[in-house]
Amino acid sequence: MIETITIRENALPSDMGALLKDYPRETWTAHPNFKQATQNWLGAHRAFRKLSKVMREETQSYLNHDLPGDELAGGLAYYGDALVRNLYGHHHWEDRSYFPELSAADPRFDTGLAILEKDHVCFNDLLEQLTRKANRVIKLVQLDETAAYDEAGELLPITQKVQTLLTRHLSDEEELAVPIILHHKLRG
Repeated sequence: MIETITIRENALPSDMGALLKDYPRETWTAHPNFKQATQNWLGAHRAFRKLSKVMREETQSYLNHDLPGDELAGGLAYYGDALVRNLYGHHHWEDRSYFPELSAADPRFDTGLAILEKDHVCFNDLLEQLTRKANRVIKLVQLDETAAYDEAGELLPITQKVQTLLTRHLSDEEELAVPIILHHKLRG
């Protein structure tokens, strides 16, 4: 049984974006304080978006009978492992290193951080569901194609939720953190 997980649909409160007005997204890469560390962090976010999209699309392709079961199983094993393992590591690093640095530099980060941390708790629950269901699909592809198809039907909404939460969370996180980084000349 898949438990219901409520995904935050609202953007961060507008006062959280105070610095975003001074440092809009389209100006980040040209800013002199936009350093390699920030580029790498945003690159990890792009990778997470891509991995979640690939998992959703491959699951949908399998359900549409456009992708063989063994290819779905291989993709779920590879992309699922990469997404889950790297997201856990990324969040751990953010919580231990990145976010405390931003919080120390600018107390305005703390209110947004509380919201982002709730997203991280939601991620943990969703990633557990994703792992459990994807592993069942992988096993069943070899044992019972009909059961694998049914499980993939249950996996699809989980992949959609992961992609939806990632889209909301990463965008908010970036728009909260990068202006602080640029403003305070951090991560350089």
